[in-house]
Amino acid sequence: MLEKLLAMIVGSFIIAVGINGFIIPHHLLDGGIIGIGLIIHYYYELPTGVSMIILSIPLYCLAWFYEKKYFFYSLQGLLVSSILIDLLSFLSNRFELTILPSAVIGGLLVGCGIGLMLRYETSTGGTDLLAQLLSKVVSLNVGMIIFIIDGIVILCGLKLVGLEKFMYSFITIIFVGLMTTFTLTRKTELQ
Repeated sequence: MLEKLLAMIVGSFIIAVGINGFIIPHHLLDGGIIGIGLIIHYYYELPTGVSMIILSIPLYCLAWFYEKKYFFYSLQGLLVSSILIDLLSFLSNRFELTILPSAVIGGLLVGCGIGLMLRYETSTGGTDLLAQLLSKVVSLNVGMIIFIIDGIVILCGLKLVGLEKFMYSFITIIFVGLMTTFTLTRKTELQ
């Protein structure tokens, strides 16, 4: 239990640094609930973490009724990561990198944080939770469902961020996916 709590805090901290230090300064998007939270942040200037919590309420209602295990494993991760994203918002514009390295580093950090949390059977909830629920209904694996949802989310932000930042956001979600997979694969290899 202590390892799970530590992984949740460290993973959430890494995600928050990636979002605030590298993604937000260039108005890039991520996928999932984080990405929708970023769209709301850019458009309405609401805190990203608060938006993530509000947006996740319907997903948690579904999980409560259909898969309580997912509800409990990811609720704490959602709250910790959302709070840290908002608490570390001061990191925005602290790192002076151009857009491409920021897209890559932001994606690597977010993917590392998500992978670390998933490694210890917790998550940030959101669309990861939706993907876990959907994988029981459709014949696609969770990773493919998450990638499809992430693509839809950044596509929804295309008009807001423009084509150039959309392309860099796509690079970000590719690195999020690669780093999440790498982090999870490393656990399997080490066992």
